[in-house]
Amino acid sequence: MWQDYALTAVQIFFCITLIPMLRAQEKPPLASSISTGLILLIAAATMATLHLWLAAISQTITGIQWFILAYQRVRNRSAEASPELSSPR
Repeated sequence: MWQDYALTAVQIFFCITLIPMLRAQEKPPLASSISTGLILLIAAATMATLHLWLAAISQTITGIQWFILAYQRVRNRSAEASPELSSPR
């Protein structure tokens, strides 16, 4: 049981430290964001099979944050490629 709490505390820390990156204009490389998100979701599934439910949930949230970073990176690239689409009307 203590492992669930320890892993959850670590994931909450990572969730909090990712917030500035989510808000920043510059985003990490797309391949890094996608691969990190996938690995975190695989680890979350593994934790769920061990009945470490809190750790699995918090790890899933961190993985989703990385996928949000990937989406933001793609959106930023699209806006740079076609500036007329990103300007407000």
